[in-house]
Amino acid sequence: MPSCSPDCCLLQAVEIINIFSEDGMGKVVEIPADMTARDLCQLLVYKSHCVDDNSWALVEHHPLLGLERCLEDHELVVQVQASMTSEGRFLFRKNYAKYEFFRNPLNFFPEHMVAWCQETNGAIPPSQLLQNFLNSSSCPEIQGFLYVKEMGRKSWKKLYVFLRRSGLYFSTKGTSKEPRHLQLLADLEDSNVFTVTTGKKLHSAPTDYEFCIKPNKRTELKELRMLCTEDEQSRTSWMTAFRLFKYGIVLYQNYKIPQQRKTLSHFSTPVRSVSENSLVAMDFSGRIGRVIDNPLEAQSAAMEEGNAWRKRSQRMNILGSPSPLHPCLLNSVIHRTQLWFHGRITREESHRMIHQQGQVDGLFLLRDSQSNPKAFVLTLCHHQKIKHFQILPCEEDGQIFFSLDDGSTKFTDLIQLVEFYQLNRGVLPCKLKHPCTLVAL
Repeated sequence: MPSCSPDCCLLQAVEIINIFSEDGMGKVVEIPADMTARDLCQLLVYKSHCVDDNSWALVEHHPLLGLERCLEDHELVVQVQASMTSEGRFLFRKNYAKYEFFRNPLNFFPEHMVAWCQETNGAIPPSQLLQNFLNSSSCPEIQGFLYVKEMGRKSWKKLYVFLRRSGLYFSTKGTSKEPRHLQLLADLEDSNVFTVTTGKKLHSAPTDYEFCIKPNKRTELKELRMLCTEDEQSRTSWMTAFRLFKYGIVLYQNYKIPQQRKTLSHFSTPVRSVSENSLVAMDFSGRIGRVIDNPLEAQSAAMEEGNAWRKRSQRMNILGSPSPLHPCLLNSVIHRTQLWFHGRITREESHRMIHQQGQVDGLFLLRDSQSNPKAFVLTLCHHQKIKHFQILPCEEDGQIFFSLDDGSTKFTDLIQLVEFYQLNRGVLPCKLKHPCTLVAL
């Protein structure tokens, strides 16, 4: 039998992957069989000319089952694809919440949810929470009531459930932890946890906060373990705990890798990002520039520069603007080039986008108002609640400005408005931090 040439072996190691953006458009990508989800995301970032802020994710999506999950950065894409049915697909989208637990572990889990397996009421000290989740020799657990769908039936039961490294269990006798009262609901080793996007419609779920544990194989609907919580925070906590118990220290290493390396195993790409901490006020009135340290002086300089910009704009309008657009007309449309602006989407669509991209504090988008054709709406997430703020036009000295606080703070265009609230909370519950972004592959 003839031996395989090196070129032949190389060809056998390349796989074809279909990736879809959220507008439904697809892209065919050839990848090595050992390419991870992180490296594929960075390849797509590079090819799509996106800003690489380490918040992009590859999503395993099953439209007929109504399920989706973000692949962990270390997972091999080809292996995941082999376990998917023909209707399953990969989506490329933002997910700002993937490592939110590591950024704020002490406030992530309510105290009553976390305990030691071997003690009935033994709470874990907050300072030890992270290390206990990551240490495979420790024995923490997540506990609480969940709605559990009976296999093969439409009915749901409210049960007291325990999530441990060995699996997901429920108590047959109230909240008892005695081994004789515990029954296994699902195994962690050969399963993954998914968000259910069509829970009430497809599964008659008692609330909107459904998730499921799906075996790592081509699975039918009746084989899924459907679960439901009372609120979004509880669902996020249970799903995050599942990931922590399943992957442990590997998950933390995934979180730390972007901070430790600048190059990739398969290619390199420039990293472009701007921190709000790097923005400072400067004075260029002298022979050399200087940083303005005094906050009052910085605010005064900003107001002076803003007034000077308006005068230049008005003077250009009188003398004849070099732009083919009238300045006021330009101010009214320039925001449409921004990634955070999404045009005439509905309130429901804005909720869906915020949900899909993580529901972290400061996640935002702007859209046209449905009730007022001259107004816009800022949609902002804070404490996993989605809030809407109307941006109204107001006129001053013959010029149109935009404001979301009844004219107390006015801006010549929406870009200025967004940049201001990225640095200042103002009347908002938090600063604008993460733009809700869609990308065309």
